[in-house]
Amino acid sequence: MSPARRRAVVLVLVGVLVAVACTFLGRWQWHRHEWRDAQIATVERNYDAPPVPLADVLAAPGDRLADADEWSQVRTTGRYLTDATVLLRNRPVEGNPAYHVLVPFRVTGTDAVLVVDRGWVPTGADASAGVDVPPPPAGEVGLVVRVRHAEQPSDRGAPAGSVQALHPAQVAAAAGLTDAAVYAGAYGQLVAEDPAPATPLGTLPAPDLDPGSHLSYAFQWWAFALGGLLGFAWLARREVVEERDGTGAPFEPSEPAGGTAPAAPARPARPRRREGRAEAEEDALIDAQTPDDASRTAR
Repeated sequence: MSPARRRAVVLVLVGVLVAVACTFLGRWQWHRHEWRDAQIATVERNYDAPPVPLADVLAAPGDRLADADEWSQVRTTGRYLTDATVLLRNRPVEGNPAYHVLVPFRVTGTDAVLVVDRGWVPTGADASAGVDVPPPPAGEVGLVVRVRHAEQPSDRGAPAGSVQALHPAQVAAAAGLTDAAVYAGAYGQLVAEDPAPATPLGTLPAPDLDPGSHLSYAFQWWAFALGGLLGFAWLARREVVEERDGTGAPFEPSEPAGGTAPAAPARPARPRRREGRAEAEEDALIDAQTPDDASRTAR
C-alpha cells in the first residue's frame, strides 16, 4: 500500500472514532434531557395537587418514596420535637446565605418521626455565630408538607446541632434521636401548619423548572459527529486523488552515503530549426533541372 493510501486509511479511522465518541456524548446529553423532562413533569403534576394522607405515600418508616410521588402534598397530625431542631448548613436561598430549619415531627398514633424542613433563617453577618430560630407551634399540629427524596449522606463534618445534607438518619443523629423510627427515605417540605406559628420562617422557593441546555448540546454533539466524519473522509480522498494525479509533494532523493550528489539528467536535444521557405524553393528548382541544364548553370 502506498504512503498516501496508508494516510487515507488512518484519516478515515480517526474520523470514525471522532464520530462514535461524539455520538455517545450526544446520547448522554439526550438521556439527561429526558431525565430532566421527567423531573419537571413530576413537579407540574404533584406540586399543587390536593393533599393526601401520609400513609397513602409512605405507609411505614422503612418505605421508599416512589419517584412518581415526589413533590406530592401530604397531610398528617402530630407534635414537633422542638428540642431536636437541627440546622442544615450551606443552603443559600435566592442568593442569600441561609440555614434551613429541620425539626423532627412525631406522627400521631405511631412512634414514627418525619423530618420536616420548616423553612430558612438568615445566617447573619457571622455565619459561625449562633442564630435565633423561631420555634414551631406547640402541642398537636395539623401539618401539610411536600414529600421529597432523602439526600445522600454527607461525610463532611458539621458543628453540633447541624448537618451538611438532608439525610433523615444524619438529622436524627444530630438531634440525639438514636432510637427513633425515622422515615429514612423521605422528608417533608413545609406547606402549612395548623395552628400557625407565632413567627413564620422564610418560605422555601418553588423548584426550578428550567429544562436546561441538554437537548441543544445533544444536537451539537451529533452535528460534530457528522462534520468530523465528513471532514476526515474529505482529507482521506484528497490524499488518494493527489497521489493519482501526481500533484503531491515532489520526491527529493537523499544524498548517497558516499557524499556524491547524483548527476543531473541530460537535457533533451533541441529540435533542428526548420529551413526557411526561400531555401526550400531553391532546392526544389535545382532538383528539377536536367543534367544538361545543370552543366549550363554551372558554366
